[in-house]
Amino acid sequence: MTTVAGSKSTAKKRSLLAVFTQRKTKPYLNPYLGGFLLGVVLFLAFFLTGNGLGASGGLNRILVFFEDLIVPNHIDQVPYLLKLAGGALNALDSWIVFMTVGTILGGFISGWLNGRLKVETNRGPQIGRKTRWVFAFMGGAFMGYGARMARGCTSGQALSGGAVLSVGSWAFMFAVFAGAYALAYFVRRLWN
Repeated sequence: MTTVAGSKSTAKKRSLLAVFTQRKTKPYLNPYLGGFLLGVVLFLAFFLTGNGLGASGGLNRILVFFEDLIVPNHIDQVPYLLKLAGGALNALDSWIVFMTVGTILGGFISGWLNGRLKVETNRGPQIGRKTRWVFAFMGGAFMGYGARMARGCTSGQALSGGAVLSVGSWAFMFAVFAGAYALAYFVRRLWN
């Protein structure tokens, strides 16, 4: 009797997974139209909220919120963290948290609507799956550290800062592109 119920629940799980992962893949949006729409979104963000776009600050605040749940005494001893969640402050009480959560949900919905929601590892023919994940994790760690050190990610620094002609943001973007091109030479064999 349990095997029948177990197989029914397994079939339900598979059909639910199929709803999310087995949709017809639609073509990508024209990149020029996408860039134009991103500019419109950036303008509206400045116009409606007085703030630009960004992501690393929202993720940082979410992490600080959970850190405050686990080790609140640590939060109250670090001046940077004290500004975010010290005392009665809630780290999630910021516009950038809502924008970050909305970006994640919007990306999920867009991926589902366009048939791109799937579990896969993109890699070249000369790299194994585990090695690709190690490189992806290292790259993400470096980018996250760099975003905090530069006081913003590519969204906050390049898009929002560049839109208001911040010299530091333009220097950041040129450094990002120069660093990426310099590193690409050494890792190109992993993709070809």
